[in-house]
Amino acid sequence: MQLLRILFSPITKTMNYIQSHFKAMLFLLIVLLIFAPKEELQKNNLQQISLIGPIMDASAVVTQLDAARTNGNIKGVLFVVNSPGGAVAPSVEIAYAIKRLKSVKPVVVYAQGTLASGSYYASIWANKIIANPGSMVGSIGVIMEGANVSELMKKIGIQTQTVQAGKYKKIGTPDREWKGYEVKELNKVIQGTYDMFTRDVATARKLDLNKRDTFANAHIFTAAQAKKVGLIDELGVSYNAKLELIALSGVSRPIWNKEDKFEKLMKKLSATTLVTLNTYFPSLVLK
Repeated sequence: MQLLRILFSPITKTMNYIQSHFKAMLFLLIVLLIFAPKEELQKNNLQQISLIGPIMDASAVVTQLDAARTNGNIKGVLFVVNSPGGAVAPSVEIAYAIKRLKSVKPVVVYAQGTLASGSYYASIWANKIIANPGSMVGSIGVIMEGANVSELMKKIGIQTQTVQAGKYKKIGTPDREWKGYEVKELNKVIQGTYDMFTRDVATARKLDLNKRDTFANAHIFTAAQAKKVGLIDELGVSYNAKLELIALSGVSRPIWNKEDKFEKLMKKLSATTLVTLNTYFPSLVLK
């Protein structure tokens, strides 16, 4: 008998411990289930990535898109856009990140409010573009603008002085009116960028580049008008865009990621700051 007690003592002690601490262990389990990060318990298989506000820096969005591309758990991406456009280079960065992503898994763009200029460029390589019926689409064009503060400088007694090498080095400076040859030089750059923009749109959306004045030329369209000229595929709301991605990805039990609200707020604040800086220091913008 004593031998049996010794042999089964580890099991007996464990059972006694569970019985005496059952309520505490149950409470701890409930707390863990409530507060444990959901992604650790159940990994998402569909990813929503947002592009909100002016495009001045693409690094955060591109990082998210590339991470979704290499993540084996993710079977498709919903790219939600509400942006008036922005700088050329970051818009192109996002466009090519989506193109890379599309090569391995489906991407659906959902135009939440504004899908214009740079944000449209960023979206062209998606499998499908679905726009909210109340959204604005298009504005495929390029602009460079800057302030002429020479009169203000005269009033407050400020003068600029410059040492330069190169005839065009002072292009875009705000302390004087731009000279004719400078405007011509800027037009050369803007037209080249516009040609690239419209060529990529025509290629991605299978449109006739010779008819670019119908879908480009900085026209602004309603969602219904944009569909007629081939800039989007369907009209719908977020619900429809998600259903489309689920169908394309082949996921039977969709699990979506949850975007961090604080992170989204910080993105908006950063975008606002960059726009303010761009007002006084002009750059090439898709607008």
